[in-house]
Amino acid sequence: MSFLRTALSVAAASVPVLPLRAGKVPFGNCAACADNACGGRPNMKAPGPCTCPGPCHAWAAATTDPDVISSGVWRRAWVRATAVAYHPGGAGLTVVDLDNTDAITWARKTLPATQTVPTTRGEHWLYLGAMQSANAVRPGVDIKSTMAYARWLGFGTGTKTALPDAVRALTVKKPSTVPSAPQAIAVPAPAGGGECRHRTPTYLERGIAMAEQAICEAREAVHATVYRTFLAVLSTHGRCGCLTDGHVARLFAAAQAKGESPRHCTDAWTNARTRLGL
Repeated sequence: MSFLRTALSVAAASVPVLPLRAGKVPFGNCAACADNACGGRPNMKAPGPCTCPGPCHAWAAATTDPDVISSGVWRRAWVRATAVAYHPGGAGLTVVDLDNTDAITWARKTLPATQTVPTTRGEHWLYLGAMQSANAVRPGVDIKSTMAYARWLGFGTGTKTALPDAVRALTVKKPSTVPSAPQAIAVPAPAGGGECRHRTPTYLERGIAMAEQAICEAREAVHATVYRTFLAVLSTHGRCGCLTDGHVARLFAAAQAKGESPRHCTDAWTNARTRLGL
């Protein structure tokens, strides 16, 4: 149970942890939580507890509660685990994941020194402060903070410093002459007055948060992932009239953080609506 002991030690330092299974990925949803039937676990944006006691909601399941970490369901997960992960944003941290020597050389020339953790292929640089996560912000560099997880590889060396503007700027896209999102989202109301069929307001919030996560974690075929994610959101929430411009803007922002152009976002959204007859 070495992973359990490590997790308890990390959690004691106020860093929320979760187990990873083979492939360095989170445990999948349990039967009770499949297709978000549970309404989701709480996250930084909205409350709404899930009654499932297991670590089956990826970064959103990360916790510092030793009773939860040591509970029966979690103990069984630790037995199957291949690594301990943590939610940097939940601890108020940002990880600059440097995946090769070129990326490390760039960081040493560009970013202020901070706590450094060696990885298999490079280094994690840890800064104090949370921000939006994004992959491939430059060659060999990922940002892991809110709505993301990182493998726990030890406390590293050095002292954490404040998150610099140079890191925040990595996720800022250059201005485009193409509108970044539709100005209005109009979806037809369903029969019965258009009343939202979802059980609680947090159901929609959880759906949007999980969609953002799915896009942020895409390692390849990003455009296809964005389209499938837009399609899933619209198939669940597109007919009750509860989607707002703000929700769509969040999805577009996540897609653009992965390198999608505003035009691709608009096309993917339009194609998904067309396929569903919206």
